[in-house]
Amino acid sequence: MTDGTGSTTGTARRHVHVGQVRFADLDPLNHVNNVRMLTYLEDARISFLHWDDEDGPGAFGNLVVARHEADYLRPLTLRRAPFRVETWVTEIRNASFTLRYEILDDDAVYLRALSVLVAYDLAEQRPRRLSPAERAHLERYLA
Repeated sequence: MTDGTGSTTGTARRHVHVGQVRFADLDPLNHVNNVRMLTYLEDARISFLHWDDEDGPGAFGNLVVARHEADYLRPLTLRRAPFRVETWVTEIRNASFTLRYEILDDDAVYLRALSVLVAYDLAEQRPRRLSPAERAHLERYLA
């Protein structure tokens, strides 16, 4: 349960993104399709990677996803109530970081996942170091 500040009581600070199940997200079994679940993570990740703080708005430079891992725990079905995607950081390296996620509501966790993202120099077509502003944002959510 969040405490209103984006933090989860008793654990590391988490970024919270609220989503809504759409009819088009369902598979023939009336569960949210596994690819749509990854889209929910993408929506939350984009929200997490753009921030406002005491220094003003910020955003990450180019990133590539190096890895996804997902555990589907319960089916998420069509409903009126929104769900949350909570995101936090578990590792920060020179040019990459690991995000963990949960898709949940107050009653259940539907998915647990992780993504490894790599900072990327588009012109050079190779990894780059994370900037100080990027690192500072990640450290706010480091578990």
